[in-house]
Amino acid sequence: MGMFTKTIDAEQEMKKVESQTISSIIDGGMTVSGEIRFKGKVRIDGTVTGDIEGEHLILSETGKIKGDVSVVSFNCQGELDGNATAGMLTARKGCSIKGKIETESLTVEPGALLEGEIKVAKKGGSPEPVRPQQQPANKEDKK
Repeated sequence: MGMFTKTIDAEQEMKKVESQTISSIIDGGMTVSGEIRFKGKVRIDGTVTGDIEGEHLILSETGKIKGDVSVVSFNCQGELDGNATAGMLTARKGCSIKGKIETESLTVEPGALLEGEIKVAKKGGSPEPVRPQQQPANKEDKK
């Protein structure tokens, strides 16, 4: 797994979130249109067209969102066509996120598709774009 920002606090918070009970589920056979606001932990197995704002969101392998997501934590296994703002974001194998991502902690598993701009920032800091690391020039190559 690739980790752009990783702290002990983030790991502890993620374990806490994973142990919480899911308070609401949008089932695989459901299609929802409109804005969704929630507290607690929500799992989406179906399709949502509209913006989502809340605490802890799980988008399952069958879940699809067309809209923007703004949550405390986002565990993405499905498809998001929109922007994502989250304190912690995990892009699981097989997920697809097409849009701008802003987060304090980003985990990307091999096989996840991220298409768009990514900004990672520490708490209280302004987001900085993630850029590929440049390899230091080898002095011998200049000869």
